[in-house]
Amino acid sequence: MTESSQKPNDPNPNHHNANPDAQGPGAGATHEAGIAGQAGARFGAQAYADAASEHEQATAGMQGDADPLAAAEAEKAEMKDKLLRTLADMENLRRRTEKEVADARAYAVTAFARDMLTVADNIHRALDSVPAEARAAMDGALKALVEGIELTERDLLKTMERHGVRKLSPEGEKFDPNLHQAMFEVPNPEVPSGQVVQVVQDGYVIGERVLRPAMVGVAKGGPKPGQAAGSDSAPAAKPSPQTGQGEG
Repeated sequence: MTESSQKPNDPNPNHHNANPDAQGPGAGATHEAGIAGQAGARFGAQAYADAASEHEQATAGMQGDADPLAAAEAEKAEMKDKLLRTLADMENLRRRTEKEVADARAYAVTAFARDMLTVADNIHRALDSVPAEARAAMDGALKALVEGIELTERDLLKTMERHGVRKLSPEGEKFDPNLHQAMFEVPNPEVPSGQVVQVVQDGYVIGERVLRPAMVGVAKGGPKPGQAAGSDSAPAAKPSPQTGQGEG
């Protein structure tokens, strides 16, 4: 049987053999084109995946660059806060040190000054023991002796003042419990209550500290409690008639 007689019996004239070699050159080219298309699709997908990965890495890199910047800003703020706190501590330390040095200079002679108070008290008692009439009758060597003791007392007080020790003689002043020590009360309705009317022993201060409080007697009486509110204006009103009498 010839080849022409077999062709009409082929149910599928376009049927190709699975073997590309048996299909001729055209069929092989078509098959290679299909393979190339699949490879191109796979390459395109891989390229897209690589591009997406690079984009994610770039985005992550940008975020990574932002995180160190924020960390640097936070570190800068922390260091600035520590610097300001350190400067404040150093300023407080400087002021405290200056105060301690000033106190050391002012109160270095406290113990010595307290011991010298006895000397000042004895000199003052020696002068007070001489009555005014006897002083008026003195002459010659005895008068010079008393004047020498008075000069010694003045020089002693001046020397103590140069070292920050100051004498307190609060007679006529208002009683201050921080500087005075009340020994007794003196009934006197003519003097405002709480006023120092007598000094038993002089007090002394060194700088802003009390070296020895003044021992005083305090007036009891004066204005009534109901008149306490007008006590400030009452003493100011009394001199007016006296001044008018003096002028008249």
